[in-house]
Amino acid sequence: MSIPISEIHAAVEGLTAPRRFCDLIAAHGDAKALNTMDEDGGGWQSWTWREVADLAATAAGGLRRAGVSSGDRVLLMMANRPDFHWYDLAAQFLRATPVSIYNSSSPEEISYLAGHAEADIAIVENKGFLDRILKVRHELPTLTQIYVIEPPDGELPHGVRPAFELHDADPIDLDEAAAQTSPDDIATLIYTSGTTGPPKGVMISQYNVVYTVEQLRRCIGFDEHADKRVVSYLPMAHIAERMTSHYQAMILGYSVYCCPTAARLTAYLVEVHPEVIFGVPRVFEKIYSGVNAALAGDAAKKQQFDDGVAAAIEIKRAERDGTITDEQRQTLEFLDAVAFANVRQLVGLDAVEIAVTGAAPISPPVLEWFNAIGVPLSEIYGMSESSGPMCWSPHANKPGSVGQAIPGCEVELADDGEMICKGGNVFQGYLKQRDKTAETIVDGWLHSGDIGEVDGDGYFRIVDRKKELIITSGGKNISPANLEAALKMIPLVGQAAAIGDNRKFVTAILALDPESAAVWAVAHGRDGALPEELAKDQDVLDEVQSGVDAANQQFAQVEQIKKFTLVGEEWLPDSDVLTPTSKLKRRGINSRYAAEIDAMYE
Repeated sequence: MSIPISEIHAAVEGLTAPRRFCDLIAAHGDAKALNTMDEDGGGWQSWTWREVADLAATAAGGLRRAGVSSGDRVLLMMANRPDFHWYDLAAQFLRATPVSIYNSSSPEEISYLAGHAEADIAIVENKGFLDRILKVRHELPTLTQIYVIEPPDGELPHGVRPAFELHDADPIDLDEAAAQTSPDDIATLIYTSGTTGPPKGVMISQYNVVYTVEQLRRCIGFDEHADKRVVSYLPMAHIAERMTSHYQAMILGYSVYCCPTAARLTAYLVEVHPEVIFGVPRVFEKIYSGVNAALAGDAAKKQQFDDGVAAAIEIKRAERDGTITDEQRQTLEFLDAVAFANVRQLVGLDAVEIAVTGAAPISPPVLEWFNAIGVPLSEIYGMSESSGPMCWSPHANKPGSVGQAIPGCEVELADDGEMICKGGNVFQGYLKQRDKTAETIVDGWLHSGDIGEVDGDGYFRIVDRKKELIITSGGKNISPANLEAALKMIPLVGQAAAIGDNRKFVTAILALDPESAAVWAVAHGRDGALPEELAKDQDVLDEVQSGVDAANQQFAQVEQIKKFTLVGEEWLPDSDVLTPTSKLKRRGINSRYAAEIDAMYE
């Protein structure tokens, strides 16, 4: 049964994240809060919530001494590390607004974001971040002070100080400061990825934060204070990571393991065995590809495993339909004991209670594969403007859908099929852009820009972005996301971009999956071949063509891929072709591969 907006509102009325954080300290201050692995992987550093509170209190004292007060904006630019949490908290307790920006931001991007936010103070990680901000400091008149967590050797430039000096100040009284905070305070600015124009500053209020955390808590079913392990590895500039491992952690008490880069995620998973994990689709696709690539060396074992997965998928479907038999349950238990449990243990997903993917579509077969091997992976849907979530059914998912409306959120389809929602999770507007706000929030309804469908049980499915639909020269509207999800199921393909806007037919740029390509090379006598060589190998091209032909069968004739170009370079997050959360930058794809695209239409 859906929970109305009024019920969630009543549960959080008058509260803020700092007030909830103080409640957590009183109840569970000695619980383990933040953790990070030593660089050599030999041990861990950990902090309790009480220790985090003490660090936040002294940091707030230092920021207040530096002149930070209500309404000021504090720029945060650092890798995923424990320091982020106490500096973000410190700003919130002062009723200032912490603004986290992507670590890869160029000096020009920093200038735009810091200038647009009118940041007063910046806290950066090290010399690399500092150098970038110093290059454009002359363009930022409001930015008076910069603090560096790992200061470089030698004398620091004027106005630049070591961050440890913030902790030399007298600590503030957190309870007193929390009592002064207001639900109307802006808790953070989340800047959009800028794939369709200049980034917009999404204003998330304290009310939005506590409302959304309560929505998610009820959706998941955790107790008020849940001591659950979560690995935090995505940029804190992304709303999903901010909501999962910062706001939920400081209110519900998750134990957060800070992984500084996504490249170290595999090592963290096998060490931490998280109970909660959020990942963009590419994270789960790489685990899926890695397991299958590892099994590919033994054809008989691979076939047995695949047969077991196929059987488990059918049993899981019966379970969702409510038609599962005792015999099927016994079969699933047997498969789990002899195969699946070991795989989960090896990749560090054996303790997972909540696994969620979002920010981009995931292929339903990949999601079903994880469900089959006992990982309760579900797809969530939302956006920065909804403070993260809008639809999600973690305990009753339907692969291919993004779930039902979350508690306290009304979700509907507009006349043109656009997903719209209403609730306390809807943001306060775009900073300094009333016109864009008025276009996005209409009569209290947040307009997502996504086209959706809904079934009789209230499960929503995303068809595509309104602005990303391919319109061929013949006037046909085609969803690139659905095509790309199908193409990424080809074992040798890691990433895919459908091309065809204002063209006669649809083509694709396909990027080799490095793990699968390496296994294929060994099996076919090309051991040691470089990816760019394999991308031109006729046997590889023939195998990919077979996969494209199979994928095409899922689509109407006009939607099918007529030609493709295979490239050997891996597309990396935070590049000219992918956003930090691995969404395609279509303009970047079209620019990098302009010659290859033109060649397919000659």
